[in-house]
Amino acid sequence: MLSFPNLKTFEPLIELAVREDLGSGDVTSRLLASERAEGVAVIVQKSPGVACGLPIVRHVCRAFDERLKVEPMPGVSIAQAEGRFSDARLTPLLCVRGPMRSLLSAERTLLNFLQHMGGVATLTRKFVDQVRGTRARIIDTRKTRPGYRALDKYAVLAGGGANHRQGLYDMVLIKDNHLAQLGRDRWAERLGELIARSRAENPQLPIEVEVTTLSQFDRVLDMPVDYVLLDNMDTKTIKQCVDMRDARFAIAKHRGPELEASGGVNLETVRPIAETGVDRISVGAITHSAPALDISLEIDPA
Repeated sequence: MLSFPNLKTFEPLIELAVREDLGSGDVTSRLLASERAEGVAVIVQKSPGVACGLPIVRHVCRAFDERLKVEPMPGVSIAQAEGRFSDARLTPLLCVRGPMRSLLSAERTLLNFLQHMGGVATLTRKFVDQVRGTRARIIDTRKTRPGYRALDKYAVLAGGGANHRQGLYDMVLIKDNHLAQLGRDRWAERLGELIARSRAENPQLPIEVEVTTLSQFDRVLDMPVDYVLLDNMDTKTIKQCVDMRDARFAIAKHRGPELEASGGVNLETVRPIAETGVDRISVGAITHSAPALDISLEIDPA
């Protein structure tokens, strides 16, 4: 069961979206509809994909007008519609009733959230389908729109993917620019000291180290890390890393660190990468380059 992000994580985003669109008032809707006019709107998914973000609709509606009421479609709760893949040409998702002026004003803001989140969930689903049957999990990155972090990562979950760290605070991730600060000669020794200090100060924090070569990987594999990030390696080198890890920990009580492939990942390359036996594949595109899902708001007088 998907758990929608806490309102506190995205409420400022809704407030910003409403403020920048509504401004001093919707002049067109005020001319078109009387104050007493009522309407009903159906949110319709018009292309194959994963519906995502439906719980946010009531929060957006409330920001425009508390009289707007969100209702599920007959026979399908909002929780059931959320995260569901549909390949039908027209799929009704939910209904909104209330003052016509407010329905017209809220349309674009509602669709902006739903189209973006549905797009992220749908692209994630495509990657997940490509690696089905392998060990690999598709995970996201921090390459998200400012302010959308919680919503984007939720959409990845709705698409069947998994989340990497939420931010800079919940994982130690030592990347190339960090390693460069350790110097060329004693980098491994200093890295070991850094890892030991982290374990002492924050034992609950996972630790991941990025490597770009087999020799780097060989050194890091002996360190007490949770994950090793294999950055921009070809599939042959990734497979060598997997085999090295498996051989080294063959008689241990655990499999050693999980291996994460990153860089050069798209829908054509992700399957060969997954078939190397890697545990995780991080894909920035699922959040920073997802096409919007085609969704519309069809409004009729009540």
